[in-house]
Amino acid sequence: MARLYDSRKRILVTGGAGFVGSHLIDRLLEQGHEIICVDNLFTGTKRNVDHLHNHARFELIRHDVTLPLYVEVDEIYNLACPASPVHYQHDPVQTTKTSVHGAINMLGLAKRLKCKIFQASTSEVYGDPSVHPQPEGYWGNVNPIGIRSCYDEGKRCAETLFFDYHRQHGLDIKVARIFNTYGPRMHHADGRVVSNFIVQALLGQPITIYGDGQQTRSFCYVDDLVEGFIRLMDTGPDVTGPMNLGNPGEFTMLELAEQVLALTGSKSKLEFMDLPQDDPKQRRPDITLAKTTLDWDPEVKLTEGLRRTVDYFKTRLPELQVV
Repeated sequence: MARLYDSRKRILVTGGAGFVGSHLIDRLLEQGHEIICVDNLFTGTKRNVDHLHNHARFELIRHDVTLPLYVEVDEIYNLACPASPVHYQHDPVQTTKTSVHGAINMLGLAKRLKCKIFQASTSEVYGDPSVHPQPEGYWGNVNPIGIRSCYDEGKRCAETLFFDYHRQHGLDIKVARIFNTYGPRMHHADGRVVSNFIVQALLGQPITIYGDGQQTRSFCYVDDLVEGFIRLMDTGPDVTGPMNLGNPGEFTMLELAEQVLALTGSKSKLEFMDLPQDDPKQRRPDITLAKTTLDWDPEVKLTEGLRRTVDYFKTRLPELQVV
């Protein structure tokens, strides 16, 4: 149900044409807010927000957050940054700039406007963890010069900037560490395991498994993640994060492949390949803080979330077949 006009906020969402950003915008519009979506459309796509083209409270601005932005808003969600290895390794220097310069520009805007600002950080700040599951107090095990470090260290630096602005300027910040997320509007070629497996299964291609398939991930459905975002943003200034947002259900890559094959009815075979450099062997969030602070706990089970995601990719099958 839409909120009353006097509680309406003007909210900036950077990276809003991306997979997660577009779902967040849908929820914020449902709540009655006005949205400015900023995206340079490097990994985001207009398709994700096409359904909002004529929405009276939605505005899309094509802009790169590494450059200053001058708008008047009440809140900022900073989601801008390529989030899959295929995309962030394409131009690693630009990836680091997006995380660091983008954070500086958005924090500067929030400081000028004296508004609340949310940072979409990542579980990648934990690197290849030696602590399992990963609590927020774990400092991580990151290779600072590896091929993934443009993203890992860029996000770690962004967190540093957020907390320094909080301490130095009293800025009201919210920092969420996002674990593996999936759902409709994922990019079909983002290299992430869920989209990879589903697209390969639907096209009858071999399912590519790196290593022996025993490495684990925890998969959070996008609707659950967005709910966590909004609950964290709605907390008082005493809650800053960093806060893990993810589903603690842990699955091996082989288990995920089996579920995808069952849901698609595909006859695809499994194809094993070498594990990429610095690829984490296990990843599962400790969400105790989110449970106790936000009363948040993911609700969508993996089988149901995968079914919805498979249905989405089935609607795009004709264009996938010509990619």
